[in-house]
Amino acid sequence: MSVPKNTGGKGLDLLRNLPRISLANLRPNPGAKKAEKRRGRGAHGGSRSGRGHKGQRQRGNRPRLGFEGGQTPFYLVIPKYGYNEGHSRRPQYQPLSLNRLQYLIDLGRIDPTQPIDLTQLVNGRGVTVQPLKRDYGVQLVEEGADTFCAKVNIEVQMASECAIAAIEKNGGIITTGFYDPRSLSLLCKPVPFFMRGQPIPKRMLPGEDLVPYYTDSKNRGYLSDPAKIQQARLELARKYGYVLPDVTKDELFHMLTTRKDPRQIFFGLAPGWVVNMAEKKILKPTDEKLLSYYSS
Repeated sequence: MSVPKNTGGKGLDLLRNLPRISLANLRPNPGAKKAEKRRGRGAHGGSRSGRGHKGQRQRGNRPRLGFEGGQTPFYLVIPKYGYNEGHSRRPQYQPLSLNRLQYLIDLGRIDPTQPIDLTQLVNGRGVTVQPLKRDYGVQLVEEGADTFCAKVNIEVQMASECAIAAIEKNGGIITTGFYDPRSLSLLCKPVPFFMRGQPIPKRMLPGEDLVPYYTDSKNRGYLSDPAKIQQARLELARKYGYVLPDVTKDELFHMLTTRKDPRQIFFGLAPGWVVNMAEKKILKPTDEKLLSYYSS
């Protein structure tokens, strides 16, 4: 079988004979364009032009966007200042009653012999927190304070005075701590974050409006002085008329006194560590720059 030596000769001849491409000879492919339907031509295009019968839609004089037919529009009803100022950035806290907490402990969903934070509360289906919808954590309320009998070490974001008294009356410890939205999302769903193999970030400090709350010992803030917290515990016991149990003589003293660092997100895991779920290992940074960054 003979093979022609000049295999591209026909193609070159075709290119030489064809005219050069220009705007004058460009055409769309056959069938790519369809003729536009002619409307409003009487018997040739219909009497309504495809716009229906009467009204603003047919006549083309629809009102502007935001017009409510003469009624005072929404953007004028809502005042500029006052109660609704900053409503889109106002934080929300999901309520958690002491009655609900005791119910979760009785069912075994929450282990009272271990420190309790938002991870245990979400995994135990006790509360639903959605950081993308301005949820900033959990608020412990006093409903069920008379029947609450568990000894726990719990960390929440907000707590009422009566709820704090009910926890400490049974020999428990309560701490209020702030979590930024990113830290809150990791705390609610830690397993997907660990599967990505990323280092645990630092917890951000609260804003200026929340600093007075978390530095106040009456609120058991995580940024307050521990000596002032002990004094506030005694004052609250005298106010509500109960004897404050001695935590130092308790069997669970180590568990009850366990607290997180202000930059720490998870119990027992420091910022900068990497949790390897596949090999079930924890990788810790050794570089001096990383150590100084995560410890600051």
